Amino acid sequence: MAFSLAPTRPNSESGLFYRLGWWIGRVIVWFLVGSLALTVILKFVPPPVTLTMLLDPNGFSKDWTPLSRIDRNMVAAVIAGEDAKFCQHDGFDRDAIEQAMERNAAGGRLRGGSTISQQTAKNVFLWQGTGWTRYLRKGLETWFTLLIETIWGKRRIMEVYLNVAETGIGTYGVEAGAQRYYKKSAARLSRVEAARIAAALPSPKKRSVTNAKGFTRRHGNTIARRSGVVQGDGLDACVYD
Repeated sequence: MAFSLAPTRPNSESGLFYRLGWWIGRVIVWFLVGSLALTVILKFVPPPVTLTMLLDPNGFSKDWTPLSRIDRNMVAAVIAGEDAKFCQHDGFDRDAIEQAMERNAAGGRLRGGSTISQQTAKNVFLWQGTGWTRYLRKGLETWFTLLIETIWGKRRIMEVYLNVAETGIGTYGVEAGAQRYYKKSAARLSRVEAARIAAALPSPKKRSVTNAKGFTRRHGNTIARRSGVVQGDGLDACVYD
C-alpha cells in the first residue's frame, strides 16, 4: 500500500479549517520556492526595475553599472555613512537595532537600524510601506536579507545596492547620481563627491548633493573622513576579496 506524507487535496467533504490550512500551506511553499528561485536568478542578472522605481511619481532614471566600474571611494562612503559593520555582520547589526529601539522608545522621530543588506532586500524585492504594511514588509525583509546574505554574498549585495538605491529625485543608482550631480562616471568619483552622495542617501528627495548646507554638508564631511578609516582599516575588504 502506497503511503505519502503529502497532505491530500481537500474536497467538498473536507472541513473548513482543513481546506484553509491546505491552501495557506500551498501559498507558503510557493512563496518559499519562488523567492529562492528569484534570489538565485538575481545573483547573476541585474534587477531590471524595482517597485519603488515604478511607483515613483517623478519617473526614474538608472544606469546599471558593475561594481568594477564604481570607484572604491563610493563603496567606502556608503559603509562609512550607512553600515560601518557591513563586512562583519550576517545581515543584521543587532547593536544598531537595539540603539534605534532605545532612541525610538525615548520619543521623537523614528529612526531605523537597517543594514545595507536589509536596505537592498527591501529595495529589490519589496516596497517602502507605512503603517501596518511597514511591519509586514519588515517580516519579509528579514527573510530576503537571509537569502541574499547566503546566496549573493557581500560583493553582490554591495553591487546591487549601489545600483538600486535612490540617489535623488527620480534618480536611482550611483552611476545615474554621479552623472546628474558631477557630469562624470561613478568610476571617477573623488572621496568628497562620493561622501556627498552617501550623505544624501537616507533622504535623497530632500537633501541636496551639490549645494549641501547645514547637517547634510557636515554629515558629508564626516563621511569623507570616515571613508579614509574604512579603506585604511580594511572595513570594505569583504567587497573586494
